[in-house]
Amino acid sequence: MPTTEFDTSLPSIRQLQELIKEKAEIELKLVTGDLLQGKVCWQDQNCVCIVDDYKRQTTIWKQAIAYYQPK
Repeated sequence: MPTTEFDTSLPSIRQLQELIKEKAEIELKLVTGDLLQGKVCWQDQNCVCIVDDYKRQTTIWKQAIAYYQPK
């Protein structure tokens, strides 16, 4: 049975939580090659949500992310 808990002991979870807290802008590249920019609003076990300069929210499945980095 897959776990449904949010494992905050994982470094990737903690790093995203810190970016949320800092309201840091990130660059997020998808496995499709698309590049998104914005601030991380929230994350859960499956998804990350970023908001762009126009206040548009985009929810991305974590499995679709190739990488992200602070800008």
